[in-house]
This record gives sequence, C-alpha cells and structure tokens, in this order.
Amino acid sequence: MRRTALAGSVAAVLAAAAATGWAVASADGDEGRATPVPAADSADAGFARDMAVHHQQAVEMSYVVRDRTDDEEVRRLAYDIAQTQANQRGMLLGWLDLWELPKVSADPPMSWMGMRHAPAGEDGALMPGMATDAEMARLGRLNGRQAEVFYLQLMTDHHRGGVHMAEGCVRACEVEAGRRLARGMVEGQQSEIRLMADMLRARGAAARP
Repeated sequence: MRRTALAGSVAAVLAAAAATGWAVASADGDEGRATPVPAADSADAGFARDMAVHHQQAVEMSYVVRDRTDDEEVRRLAYDIAQTQANQRGMLLGWLDLWELPKVSADPPMSWMGMRHAPAGEDGALMPGMATDAEMARLGRLNGRQAEVFYLQLMTDHHRGGVHMAEGCVRACEVEAGRRLARGMVEGQQSEIRLMADMLRARGAAARP
C-alpha cells in the first residue's frame, strides 16, 4: 500500500508539473508570445527526452533507498530529489506534448549533444551517470548504512551525468525556458553533489572515481 501511495503521489506531481510546463513553454516570448516550436531533432527536444529518462531513474532510486534506511538525513535528501526531479520531468514531457513532438527517438541518447557515436550504455545505463540494472537491484537488497552509502555514490554519479547534459542544453538549446531549467539543474545538482560528499565522509566513505 505504501508503494501504491508513493506512486500516486509521483503521478500527481507529474500531472501538475506538466501543466506548469505547458504554461511556461507557451508564454516564453516577449509579452506572452509563444516561442517557435523546436524541431524533433533539436537540442531542445533531445534534452527534454533524454533528461526525462535520466530523471525517472533518480526518482526510482530515491524511493528505493527511503525503504532501505531509517536515517532521516538520507530519507529527507531522497525525498527532495524525488520530488524535484519528478516535477522537472513533468515539465519536460509537458513541453514535448505542447510542441507535438515524440517522447522517444530512433537516434541514440544524447545525439543532440554530438554524442551520436558514443558507445551504447550497458545493462540499462542508457546515459552517463545512470545506474545499471545490476546496481539498482543491489541497492534494493541493501539496508541501513550500506544502502545509504551506495545510494549516495550512485546519486553522485547520476548528478554528474545530469550536470553534463544540462550544461549541454545551456549551450545549445534555443527555448529560453529550457535554458533556464537547465541552468537551475546545474546549480541545484552541483549543490547536492557537495552535500552528498559531506554525507559520505560522515559515513566513512567517498564518491566513486
């Protein structure tokens, strides 16, 4: 029942965020004029598609660790990350709906960043920073301090990959609302990386190289 309630909560957040995303993206120009619709192969569309996938794993990872530890500091961080990234994911998907663009692409992930020929991700890790299926399964088996440390390490990697992608949008995206969101992601996730480094040190651990 707890997992069902959490899923319902996330769904509600996504629906509300998508509506907000529509409003922001459609009123991005001067005096409320709508901005031009980006092309399906644009950086704006690619960022929205790829970051939505990237964020979804962070949400899932955060809810997993909340069931694996009683540590309030880690549980609070996990909740904040889940809520923030679910909200942002709803905005990204809402923009794709508004632009009438597909949410999936035949191109490899991050092609919009010039990484078309990058090696394919392994075991479910579709983009830089994403955890593999094996790592997600391991997180679901750990408890207490072990779960906390592994989550903080995985999420640090995840944020590093997310920052890299968001910086790519800041450089290449044309829709101002998308660039604003990307800049906010860079600032927020870099701050959380520093926080997680402190939390790992307090647990006698460190981020992975």
